[in-house]
Amino acid sequence: MSLMGRLAARAGMADKGFMIPTLDGAPEGIATRHDRYPDAQIREILRGARSVAIVGASANPARPSFIVFKYLSERGYTVTAVNPGLSGQSLLGRPVVARLADLPGPVDMVEIFRNSAAAGPLVDEALALPVPPKIIWMQLGVRDDAAAARAEAAGLTVIMNRCPKIEYGRLSGEIGWTGVNSRILSAKKPQMARGGVQKRTIDAP
Repeated sequence: MSLMGRLAARAGMADKGFMIPTLDGAPEGIATRHDRYPDAQIREILRGARSVAIVGASANPARPSFIVFKYLSERGYTVTAVNPGLSGQSLLGRPVVARLADLPGPVDMVEIFRNSAAAGPLVDEALALPVPPKIIWMQLGVRDDAAAARAEAAGLTVIMNRCPKIEYGRLSGEIGWTGVNSRILSAKKPQMARGGVQKRTIDAP
């Protein structure tokens, strides 16, 4: 019997349509806190972080890092690309810098669009900034628990192995337009973003 089946049987729910818990309702102890994140936490981060530095952003429109850069820019975030190969150029009208130390000012969030091996040094670079970011966000497939521990010890919030574009789309309901289940049920009317069509917002009405 599977783990979920054993849990269902133990709780006497096996014949009552036992359902896998949502991220917010998963029992404690099944996963560590960096294996899952409450929707409320992700929503709070995406609402509060208005300036984002994307390390590894690409100028190639087919690359996921460019798509995320464009998506966040269109949702009202001030996004700066960090890429030494594009330094001195601009991306969607925004200047590109070579490294985090070259950012023109503080940012709320640093998103790491590099592999896990590069995450640790980049976290340390973010922590060394005159004003460190409030959030370190590592993209899908990127995880460094030791670096996360260092950042958290310094008071930062860390999200790993998640995509802000996917999470924004899921929480706003946009992701449902592509047939993906957002796992969110609500009777509230979705809030549409200003200045465009087919764009929802996670901001409160």
